[in-house]
Amino acid sequence: IGCEDGSVKIFQVVPGGIQFERNLDRRKGRVLCLSWQPSDTHIVAGSIDFFRVIDVTSGQTVQRIMVNHHVEKAKRECVVWAIALLSSGTVVSADSFGRVQFWDWEQGTLAESHTVSTSAVLSLAVSQKEDSMIVGTSTGATYHLQLLPVRLGGLEKRWVRTKPFQFHSHDVRAVAHSPTALISGGLDAQLVIRPLMEKVQKKSYDAVLRKFTFPHRRLVSCARKARLLLFQFSQYLELWRLGSTEETGKDGEVLPLCRMPEHLVQLKSKGPEHIYCSCVSPCGTWLGYSTASRFQLYRVRCDGDGVSLGKV
Repeated sequence: IGCEDGSVKIFQVVPGGIQFERNLDRRKGRVLCLSWQPSDTHIVAGSIDFFRVIDVTSGQTVQRIMVNHHVEKAKRECVVWAIALLSSGTVVSADSFGRVQFWDWEQGTLAESHTVSTSAVLSLAVSQKEDSMIVGTSTGATYHLQLLPVRLGGLEKRWVRTKPFQFHSHDVRAVAHSPTALISGGLDAQLVIRPLMEKVQKKSYDAVLRKFTFPHRRLVSCARKARLLLFQFSQYLELWRLGSTEETGKDGEVLPLCRMPEHLVQLKSKGPEHIYCSCVSPCGTWLGYSTASRFQLYRVRCDGDGVSLGKV
């Protein structure tokens, strides 16, 4: 676990939970990302303007590398948002300048640098074979990088950026690289799975892209006859009466209201559990919701302009 105070803590996974083991070397600067080396001998920690490599056995920092010295007249801080430590000893960093950089941490030198975006690179994932990776940016674009031979049949290889994919409208905060697909999740609540082209039998758009929108459950239900809307939040429900108009018009036109929408009642859930699902009946006289362990049913009574709930 990397902390805001610059410390890195190791926990042991034990039956039924986790157990604190020890603190590693603490240095000034927030720890924003972490990565284990596959052999478990070192941990790399990304911060603002630098990253450092920590020896797990001794707990001491063995290398500290600045990442903003290669930017001309850099007046703003460089945030290392994502990082990976490969088994070859190469450190891959993704930063707020839109760069993906490859470092030889033992020598403290920069081997390769790719500016993939004009905005920040927020997430990074490497394949198990360490010959392919995916990065996500704050513009909603994801990029695929592959380790390919410089010459056909040659031994020398370099990282090459392939075509970008604009599947998200907001920040791509999480990416994963499975043996057969590139997976990305964004602030637009979209989960996108894009199979690797060489793994796809039938190369069509449907085969290449899978999109899932969260949440899967409806958070708004409508009582059409009673003109009521029920909104579901994590700890409470809100019941609203729709506004009305005396005008008529075509689809898409905005009509003046003779009666404004009205907030009728707020129903708070008891206990720490979140509301899992909810619904209002089409007639507007029944309202129900469920948590993970219990179900509640209420009778809705409208007395003139007032509303009362009776627990059933």
